[in-house]
Amino acid sequence: IVKTTCADKKQTLNKKIEFFVEERADFRLRAAPHARQWMDDSPDKYAYRCLPLAIANCYGWEILCTETFEAKWNGGTKKEDIKFATVDGKPPKGADSHFGEGILTFHVNALIKTPPGFDLWVGGPANRIKPHIQALNAVIETDWSPYTFTMNWKFSTPDKGVMFKENEPIATIFPVRRGELENFEPVLRSPDDNPELWAEFSAWRESRSTFNKELQEPDSDARNQKWQKAYMQGPDEPLKPAHRSKLRLKSLKSDKKSD
Repeated sequence: IVKTTCADKKQTLNKKIEFFVEERADFRLRAAPHARQWMDDSPDKYAYRCLPLAIANCYGWEILCTETFEAKWNGGTKKEDIKFATVDGKPPKGADSHFGEGILTFHVNALIKTPPGFDLWVGGPANRIKPHIQALNAVIETDWSPYTFTMNWKFSTPDKGVMFKENEPIATIFPVRRGELENFEPVLRSPDDNPELWAEFSAWRESRSTFNKELQEPDSDARNQKWQKAYMQGPDEPLKPAHRSKLRLKSLKSDKKSD
């Protein structure tokens, strides 16, 4: 069970995502990690300076592939138009061509239960790039559903082998409150509707423009500073919930009831 807590008017609410797994089933889950190889490889690891990107890396739990295999799609619409290759030559145990149409399907070996009123977002691993294939997203009402689900990827390029490695993330999941999105209403505003906010934005925009110009000058303050940290540092006044520059989710643990 993955447990998360939040404070609301001095009351602690316990929220659980429950994973019901049969004894012999191979199900692997981890809290999504902060690191990404392509971000590590960026000069001075500058990609991590984008805090929204770094937070998204950790936003949820990752379901992991249980074996290494290669899949190749020939461009057709039939189930047999995807071919699989494994180390031992046998078909993968957890993946197949279930729907046709160039869709690779992973079977999730767990029945997942969320608290009442919470759906489960199921999508591709955040900020992980995989050539020739695209993860498909889904939202599932796991608070009442007694069904398992599949994670699906659609090939975008025919005749290109795609390798999935053991313990590679195949999906990211996180709970979302059902009906909350429908409560939001997009509204178009004029800068005159909030002059204080617009003044703050204008000051930031001018500062940003000046900073970027000074970056081109050797030995300038901007060159020594390398990047502006306004968003990373957060607002001057404390927020509730607080501004965060790190996200660390709890790991999966066993909470099985003993006989």
